[in-house]
Amino acid sequence: MTTSKYLILGGGMVAGYAAKQLVEGGLNPGELKIVSADGSIPYERPPLSKGFLAGKDAEASIFISDDEFYRKHGIEIKLDCEADGVDPARKSVHLHSGEEIGFEKLVVATGARVKTLDIPGRDLAGIYYLRTLEDSKRIREKAGNAKRAVVIGGGFIAMEVASVLARQGIETTMVLPGDRIWKRFFTAPMSRFFENYYTARGVRFAKNTKVAKLAGAGAVEAAVLRNGEVLHCDMAVAGIGVKPVTEPLVNSGIEVADGVVVNEYLETNHRDIYAAGDVASYYDVLFDKHRRAEHWDNAVSQGQHCARAVLGARTPFVHVPYFFSDVFDLSYEFWGDPSGAEEVVECGDLSSSSFSVWWLRQGRLAAAFTMNRPDEEREAAPRLIQSKEAVSADMLRGGL
Repeated sequence: MTTSKYLILGGGMVAGYAAKQLVEGGLNPGELKIVSADGSIPYERPPLSKGFLAGKDAEASIFISDDEFYRKHGIEIKLDCEADGVDPARKSVHLHSGEEIGFEKLVVATGARVKTLDIPGRDLAGIYYLRTLEDSKRIREKAGNAKRAVVIGGGFIAMEVASVLARQGIETTMVLPGDRIWKRFFTAPMSRFFENYYTARGVRFAKNTKVAKLAGAGAVEAAVLRNGEVLHCDMAVAGIGVKPVTEPLVNSGIEVADGVVVNEYLETNHRDIYAAGDVASYYDVLFDKHRRAEHWDNAVSQGQHCARAVLGARTPFVHVPYFFSDVFDLSYEFWGDPSGAEEVVECGDLSSSSFSVWWLRQGRLAAAFTMNRPDEEREAAPRLIQSKEAVSADMLRGGL
């Protein structure tokens, strides 16, 4: 059994940013090993549904660090390697290949995998999911000769993919299980704005229904909806959520519940074992609850935090949840957690592409959305959420 001082299980964004942080913290050659189920060195995920998918970003531009960075700093990356188990007592990780790797400190960053369709026709060619670089490549290649597409789902990944396909002149229909787009985060007026914006750019919506089956001779040719409608298509992309990859931790004694359970320090219930990124169910000190965040900013920040932790720092992970999205020619940002909000304040014109929305809970800012708004609003959003200072609707409408 080989042993590494620091071992990161998972080769995604957590690993990429943790590696950079460890180098800044004085990492010595040979001290870090990364075990990745992916076939590529760590890369940024946002471009996979944005610039890279649209053909604007080159592959080389999305890597967090290049091959030379890892060689120069003596960081070993084992690609296409899956772990079968983690043994906290022996401080070892067992790989599917039969190899065993020991560690002094471990960061579990196995991420998440896409939820897949469980309907007739799900195995036809031309059905895609978007999680990895290879997924994005396959969708991009297919989009080059597709005329009609069905996008299944109404969240931000589905929205981004639909916008890219529509901009390429592909007749695109989004199939939503609910009555409006991204109901989990958007208010009804926000959903109405985006639906109108998409419709004006050729995207059609099939609401309050699901795909009952996919049909075709070898490759998908149509999506048959539960309401009986038949959507003819050359390709289908499903963005129906993800689930954390926790299988390597089965029978390990490491606590798992909708992800790897960690405290405010990102520590598991076993000494010297941490978790970060999409797989981590961490204690959010700002909102006094456990949450699992599946966004770029969380993976970056938690990767950096874990790197500092394994080097000896022990400070709570205090971070305002954040994500951004690009759809068509719009860019927007979202901070915080709107659940349980008692008041919603709108600023700007929700029939235009310049507005902000603020969610208040007990007189404090819980969440904020901004799109094409003054920098003062963008800067105030995370500050007010983290400070928990009193905020009023009049204050927000009066300008920050």
